Amino acid sequence: MTTAPPAVPAEASRPAARGRWAPLRPLVLRLHFYAGVLIAPFLLVAAVTGLLYAGSFQAERLVYDHELTVPVGERELPLSAQVAAAREARPEGTVTAVRPAPEAGATTRVLLSGVEGVDPGHTLAVFVDPYTGKVRGALEQYGSTGALPLRTWIDELHRDLHLGETGRLYSELAASWLWVVAGGGLVLWFSRRRALRRVRGTSGRRRTLGLHGTVGVWTAAGFVFLSATGLTWSAYAGANIDELRTSLGQATPSVSAAVAVGEHAGHGTAAGTGGTAGHGVGLDRVLAAARAKGLADPVEIVPPAGADSAWVVRQVRRAWPTKQDSVAVDPATGQVTDELRFADYPVLAKLTRWGIDLHTGVLFGLANQIALALLALALILLILWGYRMWWQRGRGSAFGRPVPRGAWAEVPPYLLVPALAAVAVLGWFVPLLGIPLAGFLTADIVLGEIAYRRGRRAYGRAGGVK
Repeated sequence: MTTAPPAVPAEASRPAARGRWAPLRPLVLRLHFYAGVLIAPFLLVAAVTGLLYAGSFQAERLVYDHELTVPVGERELPLSAQVAAAREARPEGTVTAVRPAPEAGATTRVLLSGVEGVDPGHTLAVFVDPYTGKVRGALEQYGSTGALPLRTWIDELHRDLHLGETGRLYSELAASWLWVVAGGGLVLWFSRRRALRRVRGTSGRRRTLGLHGTVGVWTAAGFVFLSATGLTWSAYAGANIDELRTSLGQATPSVSAAVAVGEHAGHGTAAGTGGTAGHGVGLDRVLAAARAKGLADPVEIVPPAGADSAWVVRQVRRAWPTKQDSVAVDPATGQVTDELRFADYPVLAKLTRWGIDLHTGVLFGLANQIALALLALALILLILWGYRMWWQRGRGSAFGRPVPRGAWAEVPPYLLVPALAAVAVLGWFVPLLGIPLAGFLTADIVLGEIAYRRGRRAYGRAGGVK
């Protein structure tokens, strides 16, 4: 849930649930309200751009059909011949990877870096017909999922609004607060009397609140998941998560590409040559060695980085079941020097991989993308309903007053102190949650103190903030 239902008079909003947690409800309500009002614009942008991204996979296949697909032929050319055709058409830059056609009727991608006019963080993908060797075109590519210009543009819009590292703060802010708003909404909804949760037969603000709460309850788990997985590759919280995983021995491993430099030194593939027939054992033997170890398509072949490095062949299938095995192949002998199986990844490394792939819509393909689109639509509706409730609280002519101050004063110390400690730890670990929260609290306390000193009475049972 993205915006808090604005408070109603105390007698109408008093929770049915009793017990020691009841005093927390007004505090949760105030946090949910302010987070909804102030963070909702960032969440709305994330939801709209996320909705666009969910549809970008299908759009990419339609827009770049000529580059991605070819008529199925009788026999594929050797991979080295396909790379040679790509280099003849585009001799500039350096070959940094090759992705053989993953299925019948698909093209081979030869990836070039250092090409003039191509973003330094991207590569130029040259698409080759594996049956004829004809080059079908060349497009800029980004990321491990092979995003082409359309999907890359939408992805960067969702991630940083095309503002670079500064823009990433918006998406991290949204991810940092989404789970808080969703969790707070769940607490508020289930603490209401059952009779007040109905939608049917209601109207006005009551109906809006019912729609907001009902849809929010059904989608809250999805929002918490999106928040958690989005933070795993964010700038600040993501760095803390990586550090924690490393300290626990749960970092994502990588295959060792080191080879001994001995009598074969100088005979391996030169770095960045793409493994043409005149260098080392060649691409075809490297691919054959990987196939012998069970690496099925789709795979990516990375040339040696230097004289003491091996070829690396890795599976790049992110759909379920995930294929992420990799091997290193000696460029001088064609022998596999190291293997890494996805089954041997640490538990947190696997969960991180699956979480990111589910978040980006690739783990379960079209069904995954439809689910993401529905979550994005739900988030948009929840935000609009939240603002509508605030407006309706002002009797339809202006936004209503904020939730009363002073709710924290009613929380017993045995609940307040642990809660503050937990918030402090979370705020340190997720700084774009902690810093804005500290700012909200500071501004709220200062404004409350000013109002109190001027003799203005605050709304609510708690009176002013002292």
